[in-house]
Amino acid sequence: MRKLFKVFLPALLIVVTATGLFAADAAPAYVTQAALDELKSSMAVGMDTVWVLLAAFLVFFMNLGFAMVESGLCRAKNTVNILAKNFMVFAISSISFWVIGWGLMFGNGNPFAGLEGLFFVSGADNSPAIGEAYKGAYSAIGWAGVPMWAKFFFQLVFAGTAATIVSGAVAERIKLHSFIIFSFILVAVLYPLTGHWIWGGGWLQTLGMWDFAGSTVVHSVGGWAALAGVLLLGSRLGKYRADGSVNPIFGHNMSLVTLGGLILWFGWFGFNPGSTMAVGDGSAIAHIAVTTNTSAAMAILSSTVMSWLIQKKPDLSMIINGALAGLVAITAPCAFVSVGSSAVIGFIAGILVVIAVMMFDKFRIDDPVGALSVHLVNGIFGTLAVGLFAQDGITGAATGNGLFFGGGMTLLTAQAIGVVAVGAFTFTASFAVWYVIKMVFGLKVSREEEIQGLDIGEHGMKAYPDFQGFITK
Repeated sequence: MRKLFKVFLPALLIVVTATGLFAADAAPAYVTQAALDELKSSMAVGMDTVWVLLAAFLVFFMNLGFAMVESGLCRAKNTVNILAKNFMVFAISSISFWVIGWGLMFGNGNPFAGLEGLFFVSGADNSPAIGEAYKGAYSAIGWAGVPMWAKFFFQLVFAGTAATIVSGAVAERIKLHSFIIFSFILVAVLYPLTGHWIWGGGWLQTLGMWDFAGSTVVHSVGGWAALAGVLLLGSRLGKYRADGSVNPIFGHNMSLVTLGGLILWFGWFGFNPGSTMAVGDGSAIAHIAVTTNTSAAMAILSSTVMSWLIQKKPDLSMIINGALAGLVAITAPCAFVSVGSSAVIGFIAGILVVIAVMMFDKFRIDDPVGALSVHLVNGIFGTLAVGLFAQDGITGAATGNGLFFGGGMTLLTAQAIGVVAVGAFTFTASFAVWYVIKMVFGLKVSREEEIQGLDIGEHGMKAYPDFQGFITK
């Protein structure tokens, strides 16, 4: 049997090889070049779609990071309330952005708002067929070749992030239903309008403002909205003494804060590199990943040193918020600056966040988790950093050079105009919305409920029901 196998095996191989050669020679008669090109394009779209959705899933995972950071930095008696807000806010964002926010942001319209496709509820997919030009209602995002629902979901997770930023700043004293109402309006109207200006073909985009992944579009908008709410809401009981000095209110679980900080750092690799919305340029994706990480790393070091110098001890909350500050600051310029510049941006961001936390406390603006210092202050700085550090075409984008690379004031001026315009509109509009909610529904829980904790007052439960502390006789 073995001898027969040795004799026939070579013959079988010769037959198979010959058949393959004849098939290869015959293939061009049946497979046209057009068919091969279509197959190649289809595979490219498929790979881009997987990349965009994977990045979106990472950004969605950041909701857990925010929940951990916010709950850990607040007191145990408010844990359930904070977790509930973070769990609900993405559901609220999903509905409001689907119904109207997406159309206002990316619909064809005028320089200030999208006017077409406002109610994206029909399920119609406006993606072009392979090889055809996009002809739908959302031409501002027609440059991305992935299916429309992939574009929608990717942008949705960014919108949800803006609303989540507000949650931490108003924690431990806001009524749940008032927060829900504001979140719906923010994602349905306020966030999409300024987003249209910058990403939807609006007037700031025409002016030449650049914001690659959202230092202004996402983080500053969330920060301005949060600032308006904090000013109307007021501080927590006992946060500030009669003489104006600060009475520190410590978070109940720094392990959760650390876990949340690392989750957010991880999620940012979807936030920034994913904004390419295609896998075709691997060098750009790699560059963005490294600038993102370098900024975070440098910000951790500088915030640690700054905290050590000012507070005489390295404060872990400052270290973690330093990382987040570096990530926020690099979000706008990550694709437009060198790795060296990203290190400088992160170094400055880490210093800014420590100073900002103390500045807000000096003005008796009570922000339990440092959201204003991280997202608002460093969102502004990151946007301006494009005008300072950008290098034209470093990953292919024709931004022009920033001030420090011979570009003069042109780009920096456009960035500054964007910061002022978005800030003025978002703060004013948010203040008006918060004020109406306050007049109609109220904003702040009662004194008794705040003392007892929002977990019992708002939810009728405790996060740690079995923990009674130490009983001494």
